[in-house]
Amino acid sequence: MIITALAVLILFLAIAFGGPGQPAPMQSISDPFKSVDFSDVPAIRHYSARDGEPLAYRLYVPIAVPNQGSVVLIHGSSSRSDRIHPLSKAFAQRGYTAYALDIRGHGESGRKGQIAYIGQLEDDLEDFMNSVKPAGFKTLVGFSSGGGFALRFAGSRLREMFDQYLLLSPFIHQNAPTYRPRSGGWVATGVPRFIGLLILNRIGITWFNHLPVNTFALNAEARKFLTPSYSYALAQNFRPHNDYEKDIHGAKKPMQVLVGKEDEVFYADRFASVFKEAGRSIPVTILPGIGHMDLVLNSVAVTAVVSAADNLNRPNLTQRTDAPAVRTEGRGVN
Repeated sequence: MIITALAVLILFLAIAFGGPGQPAPMQSISDPFKSVDFSDVPAIRHYSARDGEPLAYRLYVPIAVPNQGSVVLIHGSSSRSDRIHPLSKAFAQRGYTAYALDIRGHGESGRKGQIAYIGQLEDDLEDFMNSVKPAGFKTLVGFSSGGGFALRFAGSRLREMFDQYLLLSPFIHQNAPTYRPRSGGWVATGVPRFIGLLILNRIGITWFNHLPVNTFALNAEARKFLTPSYSYALAQNFRPHNDYEKDIHGAKKPMQVLVGKEDEVFYADRFASVFKEAGRSIPVTILPGIGHMDLVLNSVAVTAVVSAADNLNRPNLTQRTDAPAVRTEGRGVN
């Protein structure tokens, strides 16, 4: 009884006092936005999720070229839909109907940093697809944590909702070879609290999943409009499952990964081997001179991303010839 009581006390202390600290602002994440023109960002629209919550997205209408299908874009950790504006706009200019989502817990969708249960984000995306009904050939594009969530979705029972998946510097797992410690300084994790909540969840106790376990390297101004921290539920949902290899193996649709060679959050040269060891040799394109945020903001990288969507199992589309020189590892398996 004494040992049990001591274990319960340690677990309580870990959960109560083992939360995350605040990392120093990461300039390589924030500085690239200083040169972005946000003057033509589309207005927020809403759809209703199954719980009645109005969730936000932005619609980018195709510009002056034949419609190439639909692209749904998922932002990265702490972010929101307007932060991937250059990429969303580029898809529209190429002829795609582009939808940039505010994932629940971010932007104008729900309470910042919170979701009701693990799995709610998949429900939300399913509700979006059933409510808005994007037309034509459908591509899910996810960046960073959004790329990890896109992988999670691709390996789930809902995978058929999209025809192909494009992962941009995706978060795979903190134990994956691609992960730099603390995401290169971007995230601080309250490890004692995280482990304590993980133990409770394994025995079916989810009462404390609203507690924060991650904080992000935002400056004081950015913390006002972005999402400064994640609850345990959101941190566990906006990513692949802990068995990320099962997600990879279950992702049967055409898929490609793009990452900047100078990515300061993940190890660019390790993505191909992670997918191959999980049973799928996914094409991995490494863009020279491109950092983490550059992948969705830099014009050269954005062109490469849109071209990848064109060329990924899309023989019926007009192929672009203006993509930058890249290095590709792995072989695609449909």
